[in-house]
Amino acid sequence: MWNNLKTTVLLAGMTGLFLAVGDWWGGRQGLILAFVLAAVMNIVAYFYSDKIALKQSGAQPIAREDAPRLYQIVERLAAKANIPVPKIYLIPTDSPNAFATGRNPNHASVAVTRGILDLCDDQEIEGVLAHELGHVRNRDILTSAVVATIAGAITMIAQMMWFADLFGGFGGGGGGRDREGGALSGLAMMILAPLAATLIQLAISRSREYEADATGARITGNPQGLASALRKIDEWSKRIPMRAAPTTAHLYICQPLAGRQMFSNLFSTHPPIQKRIARLLNGEYAQQ
Repeated sequence: MWNNLKTTVLLAGMTGLFLAVGDWWGGRQGLILAFVLAAVMNIVAYFYSDKIALKQSGAQPIAREDAPRLYQIVERLAAKANIPVPKIYLIPTDSPNAFATGRNPNHASVAVTRGILDLCDDQEIEGVLAHELGHVRNRDILTSAVVATIAGAITMIAQMMWFADLFGGFGGGGGGRDREGGALSGLAMMILAPLAATLIQLAISRSREYEADATGARITGNPQGLASALRKIDEWSKRIPMRAAPTTAHLYICQPLAGRQMFSNLFSTHPPIQKRIARLLNGEYAQQ
């Protein structure tokens, strides 16, 4: 219920932001354009945000015959979690990571990297996949996917402002206000880019990772497996940083922006790995 409300508020907020910027930037013509864009973005964010996230990650569907071990683990864990078996994707990178996305448990997907399958043993893979299925069962995957789309839309607004400055705005609109050309658009981009990061941080609280850790540990009954996997992922991600869009970084089990300190801090949505491991090993997550 709370996650559905959060998603509704995010979509409404995006609509309001588009309309406000459109009216300010292009008057009536800008407002109409903004309304059309907002309607399209709302539809895309709700129905296609998971597909966008999968495409941005480079994830590809993987057949059962190509990954029987992976299918067996996912199917076993989905039965324990009492949710439908999600679609399974492989991300062709050696950096270890994973994420889940979708509108709801009936329309969910889980993606794992080639690196995590090579690095982790079966118990550790179970821990990681149980964490991702925890996101599915906790119904926070829609909010996560929508936020990624909204953050990208906010960046698009900044780019539109920049192009509008270059070509004189939307028909010279904007209520007759004076334009400062590139300086004004530059200022808009300076404001809106951090806004995209702030939106992610507000909508995707760090508590959701702790909650998914807890749910995953209860599904497997083996919090040590996830703790061990997190330790390996943290270590190897620093050796082989994963390339991921900052707006989708919050989807992954571990922050995939290692090596890009500025963006890592700006878009940080994950609690420290060591704190997550400590909570897993203290015994409370294994309790039913």
